[in-house]
Amino acid sequence: MSSPSWLDTGDNAWQLTAGSLVGLQSIPGLVVLYAGIVKRKWAINSAFMAFYAFAAVLICWVVWAYKMAFGEQWGAAPFVGTPGPILSMNDELKQTLLPTSGLTANFPMSTMVYFQFVFAAITLVILAGAFLGRMNFTAWMIFVPLWLTFSYTVGAFSLWGGGFLASRGVIDYSGGYVIHVSAGTAGFVGAAWIGPRLQKDREDFQPNNVLLTLVGAGILWTGWNGFNGGDPYAASADAGAAVLNTNIATAMSLLVWTILDIIYFKKPAVIGAVQGMITGLVAITPAAGVVAGWGAIIIGVLSGSIPWVSMNIIGKKVWLFQYVDDTLGVYHTHTVAGIVGGMMVGVFATSQGSAAFGLTNPGGAIDGNWKQVWLQLVGWLFIVGLNIFMTSVIMAFIKYVLRIPLRMSEEQLLSGDDAVHGEDAYAFGDVRRSILHGDTQRVPISGDGEIGVIHGMAQDNGARDHDESGRTKTESEGSEENK
Repeated sequence: MSSPSWLDTGDNAWQLTAGSLVGLQSIPGLVVLYAGIVKRKWAINSAFMAFYAFAAVLICWVVWAYKMAFGEQWGAAPFVGTPGPILSMNDELKQTLLPTSGLTANFPMSTMVYFQFVFAAITLVILAGAFLGRMNFTAWMIFVPLWLTFSYTVGAFSLWGGGFLASRGVIDYSGGYVIHVSAGTAGFVGAAWIGPRLQKDREDFQPNNVLLTLVGAGILWTGWNGFNGGDPYAASADAGAAVLNTNIATAMSLLVWTILDIIYFKKPAVIGAVQGMITGLVAITPAAGVVAGWGAIIIGVLSGSIPWVSMNIIGKKVWLFQYVDDTLGVYHTHTVAGIVGGMMVGVFATSQGSAAFGLTNPGGAIDGNWKQVWLQLVGWLFIVGLNIFMTSVIMAFIKYVLRIPLRMSEEQLLSGDDAVHGEDAYAFGDVRRSILHGDTQRVPISGDGEIGVIHGMAQDNGARDHDESGRTKTESEGSEENK
């Protein structure tokens, strides 16, 4: 068993590496991106929502959800697998087999379970971006396992596990539909159920740390090499093509988004460039290993422009996007970009790329197979419909059956991290040493990060009175006035 005949050590090494790269996209990638891109008072809550989801998904995944997504079909309906654990030593050491589709790989089942887990986890982490700044954390803790069980597994089985969409020939190379259209749709629907942030937060939600956001974005981009490069389930030629195409489309998308920012807003914006990067990564995901390099460039142009229009023009004029508070615009960057990429598979998929990926599809419209365009349309319509329905049912269950509020209390919304978690993202800001005087003073910083200067030190413009112990009156007295 130390070296079974079916084991390809190169494939196993690459698959574990690819899975680890995808894991890094969530922790720390999106954790620090979320922490930096929100207002200071929501940095911990936003990062913690992602951190919690990563852990919760793993336990659910190995106890029942993996087999729902990639196991034996459950009953006659080709939508989901039979739930069950995959935790025995035999389960972990045996050769990978997806029983419904009949697909095998030359590495152990434990490698496959981990690789597919990090995809499931990042879907919930992406989805959280629509809820930041107001979702009740307890409701989020319940939402994660429910949505994973009743929504994600259905989409994954239908497209990847041998379900009805896969058997009909819908192509989703690495999750444009399963992950991104799902997360964006569920995020938008869930945001409508939860309700908006405080009006003050909606009007002024400037990032508290743009450089930290760039760190997260860089991890996200680099980690996508594993995201798309790992889906051939082998260290194959197609894996190399997927990695190269991923980077081509992403670079093109970032450039197009930045140019549009300059034309329309008269300034290039770093956060805009990050959005363009994300839409490029999302759009190439369903197509990465089946399109040629020039197809990746075209997808990058479209992903840098169509979601830009959706977010910056339509999103600011259509009442629905004003009513639903999608905090980070996940609908635009993931649903819209995912649909763009998925439909372009129907146009630009090559027969050669499809064969290299192990598909029998004769390419897309570029190779004379116009049917693929229709199949791609059916695929995203199913995923959108599934997530509208399931997300609404889950939110209604949490709110009306469990009687757990979906939205934070007004007091929590006003205070942010301190009220919700009792923590401060930048705790080192509480005590600063005066260079001029050599003394130490407690310097509180407001939730909005408004900082002044006193004796050469940073200090809150609206600093509250302090008692002799150094605590604020709010801390020591808890008076109604200070509340």
